[in-house]
Amino acid sequence: MRKHWLLFSQTVTIALALLFIIHTLKPELLPKAARTGVVTLYESTPLSGNARPPAMGMSVAAQKAMPAVVNIFTRTIIKNPVNPFIDDPQFKFFFGDQLDSKPQTSSSLGSGVLVSPDGYILTNEHVVEAADQIEVALSDGRKAKAHVIGSDPETDLAVIKIDLPGSLPAITFGHPEQARVGDMVLAIGNPFGVGETVTMGIVSALNRDHLGINTFENFIQTDAAINPGNSGGALVDGNGNLIGINSAIYSPNGGSLGIGFAISANTAKKTMEQIILHGSVTRGWVGAGVQELTPELAESFKLADTKGVLITEVIRNSPAAHAGMKTGDILVAINGKNIKDSNAMLDTVANMAPGKIALLKLIRNGTAINLKVKIGRRPIPKEESE
Repeated sequence: MRKHWLLFSQTVTIALALLFIIHTLKPELLPKAARTGVVTLYESTPLSGNARPPAMGMSVAAQKAMPAVVNIFTRTIIKNPVNPFIDDPQFKFFFGDQLDSKPQTSSSLGSGVLVSPDGYILTNEHVVEAADQIEVALSDGRKAKAHVIGSDPETDLAVIKIDLPGSLPAITFGHPEQARVGDMVLAIGNPFGVGETVTMGIVSALNRDHLGINTFENFIQTDAAINPGNSGGALVDGNGNLIGINSAIYSPNGGSLGIGFAISANTAKKTMEQIILHGSVTRGWVGAGVQELTPELAESFKLADTKGVLITEVIRNSPAAHAGMKTGDILVAINGKNIKDSNAMLDTVANMAPGKIALLKLIRNGTAINLKVKIGRRPIPKEESE
C-alpha cells in the first residue's frame, strides 16, 4: 500500500510541476478556460428598495466614464473572385484589366468599452465581424492592436482584448434593472469618426423586445443621440456607471431620430463572462418552432387567454421530439413558470444548462399534460426557431 501511495504522490508532483512550467513558459498550450484566469471587473453597489443614487452631475459622470470608452478601427480584406476569362486575349481586348481580381480593402469604425484593467473590451459583434485587422485607440491617445476573444451573434456582442502596460481605465458596471423611465443617461462613443463624443438624454423605455434586431433582446431605449460609429459604446447613468452597450437606432435614413437601443449591461456582462471563459456562449435548446397565440387562435383552441405559445414545428431528433412534443401543442409553463409569449420561452430555455431535465406543461386537444425534456445545447442559429 505504501509503495502505491508513493507512486501516486510522485506522479501528482511531476504533473503539477509540468503544469507550472507550461503555465509559466508556454501558456498558449493550455485550454482557454485554464489560461483565462480571473478577470477583474468593477461593479457599483446596488441600491435597496426605492432609493435613488445622489446625482453627481452629468459632467462628472462623463469624466468618470469617458476614459473607459475606446474607438475601434477595423480593416477587412475583400478577395474578389477570379474571373475565368481573365487570361483570355479577346476578353482583355474588350475589358482590359478593369476586372482584375486584386483584393480590395474595406475599413469601418465603431466604439467599445474597457471592462477590465487588463484590456478586455466589450463591443458589438457587427463592429468586429469578419475584420482582418482591429486597432483600438484609447482616450489618452494610445493605440494598440486587438484580437477577438469571442462573439455572440444572437445578442450582437463581442469581446476583444488589447495588451498595453499598466492598469487600464476600466468602466464600473451599474445596475440597469434599477433604471427607471425618465432617468438621465449619457451615450459615449465615436460617431461618424469625429472622435470621442458624449450625448445626453433620458431612458425612454425598458425591456424592449420583439424588435427583430437580435435573437435575444432586452434593450434600453433612449433618446440620447446614437449615430453610426457609436455602436459598441457606453450608455451610462448619472453616476458614470455602465448600464448598456449602444447597439442600434431606429432611422429610415441612418441618422439619429431620438430612438436608440442599448443592450442591457446585465445581458452584456453575462455574455462576456461566458465568452472569456469558454470562447463562446452556451444556451439551452429544445428544438421546437413556436408562434404567438392570437385571440383568434386562442378561441379556436378554446383557451381562456393568449398566454402561452403554439408549437408549429418539432425538429427531428431534437430534445422536444424525444420527449413526445407534437405540433399543435400549446406550451403554457416550464418548471412551473408561466410562458406568456415566444420571447419568454426562448429566454427561459436558453438560460437552462444543457443536460438539465425540464418539466413542460402543455395543452393537447384541450387536456393539460406534462412532458419531461432533457435540455440540449442550442446550435449556431440559422433560423429564429426555438
